[in-house]
Amino acid sequence: MAKDIRKLVTERGQELAEKAGKLRKKRVRMARAATARSAERIKALKDPIRTVSRSGVKLTTISSATVERLIELQEQAVTAALTDAAVRLERAARAETVQDLMRDQATVLRATRERILADINQAVTILRDAGGDARKVAAHTYAAVTGKAAATPAAAKKKAARRVKRAVRKAPARKR
Repeated sequence: MAKDIRKLVTERGQELAEKAGKLRKKRVRMARAATARSAERIKALKDPIRTVSRSGVKLTTISSATVERLIELQEQAVTAALTDAAVRLERAARAETVQDLMRDQATVLRATRERILADINQAVTILRDAGGDARKVAAHTYAAVTGKAAATPAAAKKKAARRVKRAVRKAPARKR
């Protein structure tokens, strides 16, 4: 009987050893497969990361050029303001009557106002151009990384208009 028990224990032990070996091999195969899939995913990230990096360089170039243009505009504005101040003082020194002084100052003020408006318009143009360039880079990056084309500006405007209409309709009435 002891012999039979040993035989049974030996058979069961061998069966368990075989099952453990199969289980170990199966887990190793699964781990290898998971590792291979992870490696493929990491390799697939190379191109999107490269695209995003290039876009960062492009955005840096755009912002540098924009800042340079704004600094040049600021320099022109300061120079013009100093020139205007000098002209005012010269005209004030040359004025023979108070009427001449007021007329000259009004002329200079009108010219100053027009110059300031032109400077503001030029600054807005610089910023609008930079925004458009940045939008193009972002759309290109999005399309390159996702494989989808970015929404067109017209479609985005329509969507925003619908949101505004909905918000206006839902706005509570004012109390008077």
